[in-house]
Parts: sequence; structure tokens; C-alpha cells
Amino acid sequence: MATSGKHHSVSLKRPAHDALRRQLLVATAGALALPHVQAQAQQRPGDALQPRPLVFPRDHGTHNETRTEWWYLTGHATNAQGRAFGFQVTFFRSRVDGTQDLQSRLAAKQLLFAHAAITDVQGGRLLHDQRIARWNGEPPAQAERGVFASAEDTHVVLRDWSLRRAPDGSYAARVTGDELRIELGAVPQQAWLLQGEDGLSRKGPDPAQASFYVSQPHLAVRGTLGLKGERFEVQGTAWLDHEWSEALLHPEAVGWDWIGMNLFDGHCVTAFQLRRKDGSKVWAGGSFRAAGSAQSPTDIYRFRPGEVDFKPQRWWTSPLTRARYPVEWMVRTPADFYTVKAVIDPQELDSRASTGTVYWEGLSDLFDSNGKAVGRGYLEMTGYAQRLVL
Repeated sequence: MATSGKHHSVSLKRPAHDALRRQLLVATAGALALPHVQAQAQQRPGDALQPRPLVFPRDHGTHNETRTEWWYLTGHATNAQGRAFGFQVTFFRSRVDGTQDLQSRLAAKQLLFAHAAITDVQGGRLLHDQRIARWNGEPPAQAERGVFASAEDTHVVLRDWSLRRAPDGSYAARVTGDELRIELGAVPQQAWLLQGEDGLSRKGPDPAQASFYVSQPHLAVRGTLGLKGERFEVQGTAWLDHEWSEALLHPEAVGWDWIGMNLFDGHCVTAFQLRRKDGSKVWAGGSFRAAGSAQSPTDIYRFRPGEVDFKPQRWWTSPLTRARYPVEWMVRTPADFYTVKAVIDPQELDSRASTGTVYWEGLSDLFDSNGKAVGRGYLEMTGYAQRLVL
């Protein structure tokens, strides 16, 4: 493998790249609305997150002082013939604690990961790919070989994979690979929203177990999806999450279950739970925003932990990992008693070659308490194959 000194980015499809993954994982041990105008408080590495006003567009960008961060675009789309797809593009950043005081420009102070997947509904299959890179945390102007995350706005790049936010608030996602390709533009139809209390979302009984969490539901999507050499011109609807944290998981939590759903009438619902090994709930939360109130990022109903319950209804066992996932849920929220059903069952992502985790993340339908289909979005389930380690 060729190295550039400062950065190293590879498509993890060859066994020779396992050595890089091991090296980097060892390094991580011990890993439309008007903006707010208030000054941003300084966060020091290792500090628990404190409530503060979020400042945009700066807070759409990277927060290298925090341990973990991700930008997450998911959605569904169809071509002119009605062929349906789901898609996912996620970029992760992880701070490497042991290198933060090093002065060398060769120091890998941050790791960048990327996952991409396409669900082919008619084909009953999921195709996915992944990337890993090391980065010294310098701004894009000094970055070599196109590996960086901008501190000024959403602008994350791993060579030929990227997610960029334009000044008008639209996004462009680009992923290229041998088996899949994603080239999509996503235009907001509503304001972004602040999850939790003005953007600070609790994830456990300890206030330090929290993340800053910003969502952009109901993005209108248009572009191209490619699967094994076939190309499809598509349009649809997407959801974008941006989340960053210093300490996310309670010690008893092995993983989480999460939904982000765009409702057909313009509403949107988020619900999540952090889960023990026996399936019991450590913490839960989420939000509901009605379509008519979508002109303010703060105008949402926030769910309290006791208001959200996930009850599994049907299970699927992965033939690859033997992990057993609930692919149909009853989700109780103050907005409704919803049923969430996977569009197809086999939507497990094996990312042991990059982040080291195995999880299920896929296109799913949302039904109200009367059994009527009211929305579509993504369901994510972690900690079923093994305890999630961030």
C-alpha cells in the first residue's frame, strides 16, 4: 500500500488491507432556518458535553475535540419504471486519544470511516462497501490526498467518497466502487431540527451520556444509483443526521435500536432506545414534528424515556453472522403506536474491516395504529452480533 505520510485512504476490499485496520484500531484504544448567533463555547478533549447554543453553519462541520462523530444520509428512491431502492451513506470520525499531544504532521490524530449501502428491493439484496482513513486533523487547505472533514460546514471527503453541504443548504453525496455507486443531490424541503433539548440529546441516566444531535428530514433527492454495472436514474426522499459525542453509551448498554421516518404527509418521527444484553431498556427518546410546524428547528415534541417502548414482533437470523435481529417492531410513542417493518430482511452490514462492528441498518416501512402505511425511512439495530464499542 502506498502512503502519503499525512493521510492514508483505501477501499477495504482486499485482505492486504486488514493490517491497516488492525493498526488503526490499536491506535484508537484507550475511540432553511436562521442560524443561532451566540458565541460558541470552547470544548476541550475529554470534557463531558455541556448545553450550549449551536452555531450554524459551523456546527454542521466537524468537532475534532469530541470522541465520536457521524454524518448519516439515508433514504428511499425509485426510477421511472418504479423500481425501488434504499440507500445509506455514513461518514464517521473517531478521535485517537494517544496521539493528541504529538507534534508530528504524520500523527494520526483522527480516524475517518465511511459506509455505503444500497438496498435493491425487487432484487431482495443489499450491496455495501466501506472505507477507512487516518487524518492528522489539519484543515482541508493542508490536507493531502483528499482525506479531511471541514470545521466550517459539512464537507467530509475520503478520496473519491464525499458528502458536501452547499451554502444553499443542499447536499451532494458521492460514492464510487466496483459494485455500487451513489451520486445524489438532496435539497431541504423543511428546516433542520434540533433533537433533545436545543440539540443536546440525552442517551442515558448520567447527564454525561449525551450527544449533540441535528437532523434534516424530508430532503428531496435526485441522482444516480449503480449496482454491479447497472445505473438507475432515481428520485425520492432522504433523511440526514449529524451527531457528535464524548461519551454515548451507558456501561450496561450493548447497543441501540433507532428509527428515522419521513411520513408521507410531511410529519417526521425519531425514536430510539439503548438496550441491555437481555433486551431491557436503559434509556429511550425521540421526537415528533408536524409538517405545519416545520419552519423552526426547535418546534418539535420531544419524547421522554418513559414515553417510548420498542417491542419486537418478528425476528430474522443472519446466515452470515448468525445474529438474530427483530425486523418488525411495535414502537410506542406519544405520537402513535407505530409498527415498523423491514422492506426486506437481509440488510445486515458487516463492517468488521473498518469500524469492527456488525449491525443491521435498512429501509423500513412505518404503519400507524390502524395498520395504514404512513411513512418510510430507516431502522438501525446495533449490539445484536456483539456489544457495540464506540
